[in-house]
Order: sequence, then C-alpha cells, then structure tokens
Amino acid sequence: MKFETFLVVLVGWVFSLCLHEFSHALVAYLGGDTTVKDKGYLTFNPLKYTHPVYSLLLPLLFLLIGGIGLPGGAVYIETWRLRSRRWISAVSLAGPASNALLAVILSLILRFAPISNSGIWPGLAFLALLQVTAVVLNLIPVPPFDGYGAIEPYLDPNLRTRINQVGGVMIWIVFLVLWYVPFVNNLFWGLIGLLSQGIGLPVQLAISGLSQFQFWQ
Repeated sequence: MKFETFLVVLVGWVFSLCLHEFSHALVAYLGGDTTVKDKGYLTFNPLKYTHPVYSLLLPLLFLLIGGIGLPGGAVYIETWRLRSRRWISAVSLAGPASNALLAVILSLILRFAPISNSGIWPGLAFLALLQVTAVVLNLIPVPPFDGYGAIEPYLDPNLRTRINQVGGVMIWIVFLVLWYVPFVNNLFWGLIGLLSQGIGLPVQLAISGLSQFQFWQ
C-alpha cells in the first residue's frame, strides 16, 4: 500500500511539474513568444526544459525529504517578444494557476469517489495537497518564484536590478525562514490548511498519504 502511494505521488508530481512548465510556455506562445515552440517547450516531455535541475531534480528532492511541493524552475521565455507587461505577468501566473486547477480537480475526484485509506486515494489526496503548497510557494513575491515574475515588470528598474542581484539566494532564505521561524511556519501551514478545506480536500487523508509516501521513515 505504501509503495502504491509512493508511485501515485511520484508519477503525479512529475506530471504536475510538466503541466506547470507547459502552462508557462503556452501562455508565452499566445502572448507573442513563438520561440517556445521551436525550443520544444509545448510538450509534456520533462527533458525538453531549460533547467532540468531546478524544474525536476530539486523539486523531487524536496518532495522526498520534506513532503513540500517546491515549484520548478521556469522555462526560458524571451519576454521582450511578449506584447505587454500584462502578458509577462500572465506567463508567470500560468504555472501556479495550473497547480491550483489540478488541486481543484483532484479534490473533486476525491469528493465523489469511494474514498478509503488504501488504494490510490491517500496518494491522490497528498498529491492535491502538494499542489496547494506549490501555489502558495509560487506566489511569494521574491525571485525566483512566479509571484515575483508577475510584479517584476511594474517595478522601478533600479529596484529590479538590486533584487535580481540577490535572486539566486532568495529561495534558500525563504526555505530557511519557513523551516526555522515558527511564526512563519505556522502561518504557511495554516494558509495551506485553510485553502485545502476551501476546495474540499480531505486533509486527514492527505496527511495519511504523506505518511504512506515517506515509507522509509
């Protein structure tokens, strides 16, 4: 049962990462950057992405050690080809929007399915919870998260330059704060719980799925 949950979550999470990156690319294509098609981004093949380490390996590592849906690195978008700043923001928000949509779909499936603490159901519930964590993390307005990408076009150029200079370390600062500052950790997981309940996700089943997924503990 635990191995079945592990496979459901692992395969489902890789699919959600591909969906996240595909959504970025699709909106960029609609917004004017047609080069994403030539780069092979309009596909669900994870090997086509620019940063396989940030898009796949790191998210999978964080999934294995912490059960957190770490957002993948964005595909390379030639933002100067996009028709407006709104399109740039839309490209950034397309990724977390796909995670949100998948979380809602999975929650609907779980709502109308004969749920039990065995079979695929705990894995699907935990996978849905991962989507919620990915949405919240992605919307943090600091680089390299998509929340920053959505507001970056509207920032003062000098401020944008200063922020981008430290962008490479911001992700680690965010996770250190999440792990070691109790107030922030409680706020984060409280928001996750609130959003999960809002979409009808069975949180206890998701927690059971997490326990079964981490079968080595």
